[in-house]
Amino acid sequence: MEISSIIGIIIFLSGYILIALEHKIKLNKSATALFTAGFLWLLVGLTQKSKVKIHHQLEVAGAEVFNILIFLLTAMTLVEVLIHYNFFDLIRIKLLDLKLDDKKQFIIIGILTFFLSSLLDNLTISIVMTQIARRFFKKENLLKVASGIIILANAGGAWSPIGDVTTIMLWLADKFTAFEVISMGILPSIVLGITVLIMLGKKIEKNTGDNYENNKIQLTRGEKLVITVTLTGFLLPLVMNYFGLQPYIGLLLALGVVWTLIELLQIRSRVKTHLEADIDKLVKKVDLGSLKFFVGILLAVSALNSLGILKKFSLFLFGEKEEVLRIIISNIFLGLFSAIFDNVPLTAIAIDMIKTTDPRLWVLLAITVGTGGSLLLIGSVAGVVVMGMIKELTFDKYFKIAFLPALIGYLAAIITWGLQFFLIGKPSF
Repeated sequence: MEISSIIGIIIFLSGYILIALEHKIKLNKSATALFTAGFLWLLVGLTQKSKVKIHHQLEVAGAEVFNILIFLLTAMTLVEVLIHYNFFDLIRIKLLDLKLDDKKQFIIIGILTFFLSSLLDNLTISIVMTQIARRFFKKENLLKVASGIIILANAGGAWSPIGDVTTIMLWLADKFTAFEVISMGILPSIVLGITVLIMLGKKIEKNTGDNYENNKIQLTRGEKLVITVTLTGFLLPLVMNYFGLQPYIGLLLALGVVWTLIELLQIRSRVKTHLEADIDKLVKKVDLGSLKFFVGILLAVSALNSLGILKKFSLFLFGEKEEVLRIIISNIFLGLFSAIFDNVPLTAIAIDMIKTTDPRLWVLLAITVGTGGSLLLIGSVAGVVVMGMIKELTFDKYFKIAFLPALIGYLAAIITWGLQFFLIGKPSF
């Protein structure tokens, strides 16, 4: 192996370790990802003689980063609009009105988490549903429900082209169409979700929550219109993809329509309501740190590709030829790795390593890397965020509560996918 490849691997692994230890060493992972990417591309510049080739490689990497960055930034802004207009508070109030016991509440919250995560960002849904759960559950029940939210949010995002960063990356890389990932990924994800609901539901004890007063929220027709248009806007990426346009065009159109609608309603409204929303201020609430992390990781992986490291690793892991069984096994192991390593760089690496055009194999990757992180509390962004919200949910407690349900659900999803793959065969689209 060339000295440049060895240095590149050392730089990347060093950055990876720092990212994994973020909460212990208190070094922001976005900063780590960015300086790792910078050093790797500097290495590319020092070792490659052709400046034209380097410029071309950066243009390709830049286009990929732009597609994902604009998509995520716009989606996060639309979610902030829904938060501002109390959409998620309305869900909480509706749940309070049902006056169900803890087990039934857990099932409803789990189902909502699963399906909302397929439409909206699963990280945001994890935060919102955890906030809602804190109104219903206490003590051990809260820890069990929070654990379930993490697993179900990851499972819900795995079968939707816009439900998780990893599926967005694979979709934008043309590894599968929106219809392919939904049709081939939804059943394995549902099986995983049902498995977790049953196993964790049995652990939920008798009611532990307090009785809260239900504060009603009254929305004007204009506010309801904004919420409806915003939710509808999340479907536009699918429409744009059908016409051969990049999905982010759909979200940009949705944001433009929502923004214009809010401005028009503010002019016509005679009372001060949530219609006084300022989109510029909502954009500032978006988690820009996460976006910087994605930029750094994607650029770092593209640098590894330029150094030829990914090609060598691909040959070792997947072989020279397209061997279906070997790809399946490797995808399953990549999912298990995602319980320790961040699934964003794993997916970015896999996109450049796996040599297959079969969308079913890419859907398997979306399922494994999207749900494998649920095995450990630090294995997914949702887990890390929920851990920060509920201090009692430690690594050890999550492992005792959720590892076995998450593992059995993970294996059940893979078996379900395998039955589809080997028994049904490749569908024609």
